[in-house]
Amino acid sequence: METKVICPGSFDPVTRGHVDIITRAARMFDHVIVGVLNNLAKNPSFTTEERIALLKESLKGIDNVEVVGFDGLLADYAKQQGVTSIVKGLRAVSDFEYEFQQALTNKKLNPDLETVFLTSHSEFMYFSSSMVKQVASLGGDISSFVPECVHDEILARLKQTL
Repeated sequence: METKVICPGSFDPVTRGHVDIITRAARMFDHVIVGVLNNLAKNPSFTTEERIALLKESLKGIDNVEVVGFDGLLADYAKQQGVTSIVKGLRAVSDFEYEFQQALTNKKLNPDLETVFLTSHSEFMYFSSSMVKQVASLGGDISSFVPECVHDEILARLKQTL
């Protein structure tokens, strides 16, 4: 039986931390759907299509990963895809509180859905997509935060929008 999971996020923009979690999930499961969603609480710098393209470029060579966009509730999308597990990355205790609440909500909406938490490697614990945006907007070097293959594209966009 194939194990299929969803690794959801806004990925605005994709970071080395995102790539690390997705790569590790791809080693653990047969098929990983990277679900790019629009988070209503965030004002994205990149369109959904642009985020999908950046992720596909960043994840080239990982054959069991599929990058897609979706709208609506994650619990409903997982059911439509026949997926019973979500993989989420955790950087700090503050992430856990939010992600735990999300996991419980998803479980209530879809009782078959489980959430698997992967902790970030220490080198990725201190930054987020929001931090990448802030550093770039102030002229800082984001090269250690984002995949090299998409660095220039991300930097160009963040300089335009911030």
